[in-house]
Amino acid sequence: MEYVILAVVIAVVAVGAIAGLVVTGRRRKPLPPKPEAPVITPPREPQVGEESAPPVEAPDQTIEEVQLPTAEEAGPAPAEAEAPPAVEVPEPTAGRLVRLRSRLSRSQNTLGKGLLTLLSRDRLDEDTWEEVEDTLLTADVGVAPTQELVERLRTRVKVLGTRTPAELRTLLHEELVALIGPESDRTVRSTRDGDGPAVVLVVGVNGVGKTTTTGKLARVLVADGRRVVLGAADTFRAAAADQLQTWGERVGAHTVRGPEGGDPASVAFDAVKEGIAEGVDTVLVDTAGRLHTKTGLMDELGKVKRVVEKHGPVDEVLLVLDATTGQNGLVQARVFAEVVDITGIVLTKLDGTAKGGIVIAVQRELGVPVKLVGLGEGADDLAPFEPAAFVDALIGD
Repeated sequence: MEYVILAVVIAVVAVGAIAGLVVTGRRRKPLPPKPEAPVITPPREPQVGEESAPPVEAPDQTIEEVQLPTAEEAGPAPAEAEAPPAVEVPEPTAGRLVRLRSRLSRSQNTLGKGLLTLLSRDRLDEDTWEEVEDTLLTADVGVAPTQELVERLRTRVKVLGTRTPAELRTLLHEELVALIGPESDRTVRSTRDGDGPAVVLVVGVNGVGKTTTTGKLARVLVADGRRVVLGAADTFRAAAADQLQTWGERVGAHTVRGPEGGDPASVAFDAVKEGIAEGVDTVLVDTAGRLHTKTGLMDELGKVKRVVEKHGPVDEVLLVLDATTGQNGLVQARVFAEVVDITGIVLTKLDGTAKGGIVIAVQRELGVPVKLVGLGEGADDLAPFEPAAFVDALIGD
């Protein structure tokens, strides 16, 4: 019996111990295993007869060798700054219109050669003279100049009697030159007598090529021995000042410019001031394009002229017209003439039109001469206007 009781006690104690272990195991969380310390193995000394192995560097200590490209692979070294254009020697202006006479071939077909063909008919009746009038009007000579020329031709043909080709060519040449006007007063005033530089404003509507014309005019003046300063007063058209500066650099002329969108009158004033300081012969001021229907823009052009005149008088105001616009160019010319005193006309794109008579019409409309004509896109394709050479080109050989 005693043995039974002892066994029961032992069993109870064992069960209690087991239960305690279970409860204790639930309450305690197992600790994470401690990281093992890295085992650093000292380098082993090489044994006799054994080659020593090169030491292995850690990955983060590896230095990669940079392969530089060869000179051929790398190519030319980039320039530190863009070099300005080389200074050029413009083509002489004397006789330039004669050298460019072939550019007027389209005008020849309509005006000069057309008239010669009609006047060479055996019988000059009323129908023929109406065709002569139509030819002149189609070439944009204008109504009044056309009527004047037809009457003079009628009279001289009657007096002439016989009409050989040579006589007709001479007759037509003389009458067209007389209609265009004399050679005098067609030179752009580019110097003054010891009273500062001559000031030239270049004006016109958008798209007629004022900035290009100003740059080409600088080349004309430099070719004639003038020293020039350019004023980039077109502050509204993007890159207009850059374009003008490039033209100036090509002939060694300094360009005065202002901030984009700045006051054009201020730029023009500074350009003349710079021209006086440098003692140059001419200051060319490129103005922003004006729509002749916008009163505010035209008034601003008048302001530019008034501000420049604080330095002294403006010597020239050149109106740039696109010859291909024909009679519309006359409308533009009238409006500009009301705002500023136009002293001369520059006709661009005269080589690309059959309306060569616009030379006559615009002079009659404004009472001012055509002084320069553009006959191409080349840098030296702006030529001083010469009536006799122009008529020669119209009539042909």
